[in-house]
Amino acid sequence: MNIQRMYRQQPLTEAKVKRPTDIEIIPLNFEAKQVKPVMSRDTLDLHYDKLAKGYAKRYNNNEGNPEFNYAGAFLHNVYFPQFREVRDNNKPNGPMKGFIEKNFGTYEVFQKEVEFKAMAIEGSGWVYLATDGKIKTIEEHEVRDDILLLIDWWEHAFILDYGSDKKKYLKETWKIINWNVISTRWGQSVRK
Repeated sequence: MNIQRMYRQQPLTEAKVKRPTDIEIIPLNFEAKQVKPVMSRDTLDLHYDKLAKGYAKRYNNNEGNPEFNYAGAFLHNVYFPQFREVRDNNKPNGPMKGFIEKNFGTYEVFQKEVEFKAMAIEGSGWVYLATDGKIKTIEEHEVRDDILLLIDWWEHAFILDYGSDKKKYLKETWKIINWNVISTRWGQSVRK
């Protein structure tokens, strides 16, 4: 499935994103018990059911800042589908393993680079692996068309489960990344 279609977004231009009239949050592809203890039911209730769906609802009802709400819904539609059940030794394989090794040398170096970029964010934001092999950040909410893997660095993503221990949140999040989804995104970006 084309990533542009998947997120119900028009192709990005250098000027401005042409937004659709409606956006909906993609249903979760896992059950809460499958991602526990990395992500608790309370965090899912807050993060997915209230906040992510709230961005879409406000956008669809033309409440608040439409660009902010659209981007918030868009980013959560990238974030949640990349998760799977907890796997303690969860590492990329196949083409994504090669992509990471080409750009970072090892998976462990890649993880450290993501941590470094994430910890440098003052306040809230997002950190992601881009299609060009770089680790990038997003302040606030912004639609990007080069996201392969996305980490939510807003407090609501980790506060209930990890308190202020952002490093532990990131370390645990690696256990639920669905590398098949990330590989599919990378494959789609290569075919563009």
